[in-house]
Amino acid sequence: MFVQVIQGQVPDAEEMRGALDRWTEELSPGASGWLGTTAGVTDDGMFVALVRFDSEEAARRNSGRPEQDRWWAETAKLFAGEATFRDSSDVQVDTVGDPDRAGFVQVMQGRGTDPERARELIAQDSREWASFRPDVVGSVAIQHEGGAYTMAIYFTSEEEAREGERKEPPPAMQKQMEELNSLNVGVPQFLDIRQPWLYSPTKAPFAPRRAARSRRSRANGRALISNPRPYALDRRESP
Repeated sequence: MFVQVIQGQVPDAEEMRGALDRWTEELSPGASGWLGTTAGVTDDGMFVALVRFDSEEAARRNSGRPEQDRWWAETAKLFAGEATFRDSSDVQVDTVGDPDRAGFVQVMQGRGTDPERARELIAQDSREWASFRPDVVGSVAIQHEGGAYTMAIYFTSEEEAREGERKEPPPAMQKQMEELNSLNVGVPQFLDIRQPWLYSPTKAPFAPRRAARSRRSRANGRALISNPRPYALDRRESP
């Protein structure tokens, strides 16, 4: 899978949503390999979108279409300043429900260390974690260069997510979370999307079968989930 992360301040969330609606209705039929888009605007006006393709080649083909250029030329005007783009083919998807039906999405961005150790920790007690946080229906973890990451966590609703974060994990789970948290470099940034815009081709899966996993994300403190999954990824720079 290949994901492009787009971010920037927008003064009018509804105008941006209208632009994405138009892309989905008018341009997505010609975007072969497009798997879906998760987008939204935070309370302070930060727009963030994760655009998923089945390969980098498919994303490049879409980018080269004249109609895509025209659409972006208009959409770029909706940002208060420049939008930023980060591409990656170092992506891990976990689904235990249907992320396209999520009522709340939290995006975490930061930097981590020791992905191999994190991978070992994440693989432990997956069934127990799934039972502990049934409000988490999926996640998409994207590794950027230099150990940076973006991770989107999909919840059934914000209310259930807040309830889940208040639960006290058993001692063994707490120990796992503490070690996972120690792998963070600094404090991650959290972007809460209370009204997520979830787009996908008709009847398409959220991710190719080979990219999907069934392990559940985990809860801790400020973050509605712990276990920033990018730690479980190889540190490859995006092409």
